[in-house]
Amino acid sequence: MTVVRRAELLALGEYLHQIGYHSTAVTPSTHEIVNQRQANARATDLRGILGWSRPFARDQVSEQEFRLMRDAGVIVPDGDHWRSTLRWSSLGDLLCAHSAFPTDASDAVFFGPDTYRFSRFINAWIDGGGRQIGRTVDIGCGSGAGAILVGKAAPGADVLAVDINPQALQLTEVNAQLAGTANVTAVHSNLLGDVDGDFDLIISNPPYMVDSQERAYRHGGDRLGAGLSVQIVESALSRLTPGGTLLLYTGVAIIGGRDPFLQTLREILADSPHQWSYEELDPDVFGEELTKPAYVDVERIAAVGLTLRRERN
Repeated sequence: MTVVRRAELLALGEYLHQIGYHSTAVTPSTHEIVNQRQANARATDLRGILGWSRPFARDQVSEQEFRLMRDAGVIVPDGDHWRSTLRWSSLGDLLCAHSAFPTDASDAVFFGPDTYRFSRFINAWIDGGGRQIGRTVDIGCGSGAGAILVGKAAPGADVLAVDINPQALQLTEVNAQLAGTANVTAVHSNLLGDVDGDFDLIISNPPYMVDSQERAYRHGGDRLGAGLSVQIVESALSRLTPGGTLLLYTGVAIIGGRDPFLQTLREILADSPHQWSYEELDPDVFGEELTKPAYVDVERIAAVGLTLRRERN
């Protein structure tokens, strides 16, 4: 676990903003392929160090940059070189700190293509207009990207970013402060079990893979990884205010052309007065997972979005 020195990590993030640093987070498989190229064995710039998690020589950065990384506690020796234990990735004009590649640790904080799809899903709902965003919670906040997007769009909203991972909460606090979203508060909670009250908006991008190591940032539980998503829907049904909305971005394992998660939703919501819509946002994500035993009957993994609105009394 990286010990987060918040003030120093914030100073590093502010410096990266100042110099126009930009890095796009890719899938783990793409990251591995690109880093295996001979020319990429060592970093030659800050993007290689803090975006691609490549080892770097001391003379590859300025005195100021080395000091900022050292003071933030994010670099460690790697033989005759150094490497960063965190990455910084761009989300529009935002920068988010998250775990370095590879994300093997049980408390890793993931940020990648799902984060970009999740943000587009949230922004599409916000851009729909005509909605007052009040008390909000981001379940399983990770880097805090979703909560921060809502916090920036609705400065008057009270936004909770909840997670069971202390590392995620620490990075969320830094990322929210860097984004200037003072209305985002990081809180330790298992789903909504440790926070009180109802919410006008609930958002979530939960883990949805079957992970043999059951790492919290990745493992979605039973139902071929959909178990956690089902729990979030069931929890939200009793915690939305009248007229409140759940935005759930997740992934589903498609078997024989069927979407088991959608079938479960139909069963859960069969007698519900809530309005809801469901869309497939990307038909094929993380295809490399299909080679693993848990997915032997799965033909594809799709990214989906559920929008559920509670009826007003």
